[in-house]
Amino acid sequence: PLEVVKTRLQSSSVTLYISEVQLSTVNGASVARMSPPGPLHCLKLILEKEGPRSLFRGLGPNLVGVAPSRAIYFAAYSTAKEKLNNVFDPDSTQVHMLSAGLAGFTAITATNPIWLIKTRLQLDARNRGERRMSAFECVRRVYQSDGLRGFYRGMSASYAGISETVIHFVIYESIKRKLIESKANANMDDEDESVKDASDFVGMMLAAATSKTCATSIAYPHEVIRTRLREEGSKYRSFFQTLNMVVREEGYRALYRGLTTHLVRQIPNTAIMMCTYELVVYLLNG
Repeated sequence: PLEVVKTRLQSSSVTLYISEVQLSTVNGASVARMSPPGPLHCLKLILEKEGPRSLFRGLGPNLVGVAPSRAIYFAAYSTAKEKLNNVFDPDSTQVHMLSAGLAGFTAITATNPIWLIKTRLQLDARNRGERRMSAFECVRRVYQSDGLRGFYRGMSASYAGISETVIHFVIYESIKRKLIESKANANMDDEDESVKDASDFVGMMLAAATSKTCATSIAYPHEVIRTRLREEGSKYRSFFQTLNMVVREEGYRALYRGLTTHLVRQIPNTAIMMCTYELVVYLLNG
């Protein structure tokens, strides 16, 4: 549900959620400048007009895409980090930046069509009782209107979003290194410093949450631009054209619509994911 609300807030159709009373009192040119609904208001409107099922639109592609996307990402990150450690100073900032960038590029290129379908389904607003578009119907419509290229709409914004991944991993690895050094100094008499306990993984969860909050807050506008580019039959054509148009028509604040909802969903998700990744690596190496 948080994902659906976030996507609706990011889209150009968010102005349609302004109440009919407001719409009757302003002219069309000023609608976009009005304050869009907040997350709770948007959630309420979806429940009233479309029903609770709409809050789970795009869940199928999300479930299908998350496993291969994460698998590709972490496989690419680990491989790149291992190779680059032989080229640069081991575990240096350059290694983390390049590894994260290469991993993000690989995962985005491989899985973009899945996320495009997910976004289209989430933006498919239908009133109660109306027939909803299925994932297969969405695939057919994308192919009929834009061909294979249509499945890669928004990929330029996703590539711009690699900056978020890079910032996240650089901060995360830096905090993790500080935590390891702190533990080593506190346990100088212990024979085996490689043994980890629950507190180590809690520290990694906090490191992941902190780094993801910083990275998302800095790089969030690419999320809004990506959603706009993926809209069906939209006026948005390229990354910079969309960026200029959103700022010109709706102001800079529009680039941060849905940020709160995104953080509420993403921070615990990232913390758990990174902790799980570190635990699996630790168990496999042990």
